[in-house]
Amino acid sequence: MAALSTTTTLSSASVKPVVRYEGKRYKVCIIGSGNWGSAIAKIVGRNAGVIEAFDSEVIMYVYEEMIEGKKLTEIINETHENVKYLPGHIIPSNVIAVPDPAEAVKDADILIFVVPHQFIGHICTAIEGKIKPTAFGLSLIKGFDTAKGGGLELISHNIAKRLQIQMAVLMGANLANEVAEEKFCETTIGAADRRVGGILKVLIETPYFRVVVVDDADTVEICGALKNIVACGAGFVDGLGLGDNTKAAVIRLGLMEMVKFVDEFYPGSKLGTFFESCGIADLITTCYGGRNRRISEAFVRTGKTIQQLEKEMLNGQKLQGPFTAAEVNVMLKTKEMEKRFPLFTAVHKICIGEIKPNKFLDCIKSHPEHIMKEDSSSVEVRRSTAPQAWPTLQAKLTPDRRAFHTMRREHCKFFSTSVYFGKRNYPRAALTRVYPSRGFSSSLQSLLPVVLRVLKW
Repeated sequence: MAALSTTTTLSSASVKPVVRYEGKRYKVCIIGSGNWGSAIAKIVGRNAGVIEAFDSEVIMYVYEEMIEGKKLTEIINETHENVKYLPGHIIPSNVIAVPDPAEAVKDADILIFVVPHQFIGHICTAIEGKIKPTAFGLSLIKGFDTAKGGGLELISHNIAKRLQIQMAVLMGANLANEVAEEKFCETTIGAADRRVGGILKVLIETPYFRVVVVDDADTVEICGALKNIVACGAGFVDGLGLGDNTKAAVIRLGLMEMVKFVDEFYPGSKLGTFFESCGIADLITTCYGGRNRRISEAFVRTGKTIQQLEKEMLNGQKLQGPFTAAEVNVMLKTKEMEKRFPLFTAVHKICIGEIKPNKFLDCIKSHPEHIMKEDSSSVEVRRSTAPQAWPTLQAKLTPDRRAFHTMRREHCKFFSTSVYFGKRNYPRAALTRVYPSRGFSSSLQSLLPVVLRVLKW
């Protein structure tokens, strides 16, 4: 990677590269040409055509299909439009469609993977041994792989292991059609190597598609996978006509299960990553405008199967939410943890027909998030922080005000032990200190003591 050098001036939470061209240009290959792949091709093609550090020709692997008697690759190369998956949008003429994955990747320095995660194994098999040893990749794929011996494996880890290349990931609140229409949005690149993250930022970013780079790549990728499960739940709510309050509750409970899942299976991840575009922003967008929500709503209203709706509403493209829910459920069932993740479990069971959609709320009404558990360490902290002030204040209050302040104290305990730290119970007083290992951004570190002071009494 001698062609491009970057320097950075920001914290580890973001990277703002200064690029210097040093000779040989990076050649880019996009592996996948669906709705999202074609939208990204618009951005990458345009940037590669004007930024000196990149080869102006971008290769895009296209799964060959016949459209009205003509090959899709020929249509794209002649009309510069993906008439099946992104109609009405012009792809830059320097993006060349190629039907053979091995041919597409042979000279590439940067590989952008954007295929349904069910097909990544086939792609890796096709290109193993065909790529440059110095190449590195960027995965836009949402989902998990099933690891040998059970459990889940991140897609980027699987690609890196099979192809022996360095990988980064990109996830965010990025509905493909809106990105193609050049409506302003943000995205998150997760890259353990800051230099790789900086190079990818230059390649991907535009005035309307803003990029933040973080080093917590695993959490970025997990958010992109799990939010599709929650979006299915939001779609069930819409299909049942349960209203916005219920939908908001489902989104919140889904977010808490996402945090808990990461905390349980990927310890050491950074909580601050959930506040990037890949986290809560992507979750909200997907639960209101994504295909998983839309298909799940139709699933409830029409009674048709997911497979039927994929053919009718997605031109045969695969829905990621039900597939990811099934993969996650295998892990939860193996570890006897289904009851700790009732929303994830309910979505899976509804998608496979084990329970009816109208039973969805029954599955989450007794969610663990609704149960306040007494914690001895929290009791000790509460007593030690103000051993004399509380009885004195209590004596001066009316019964109503005394009940109010009691509620505030209990809320503070719950806030410190359950909401922010999943299964780990940290003392409330300790929260005013900095926890680098939990990934708090500087803004959260400064706000947290203020919030705690408000809640204290």
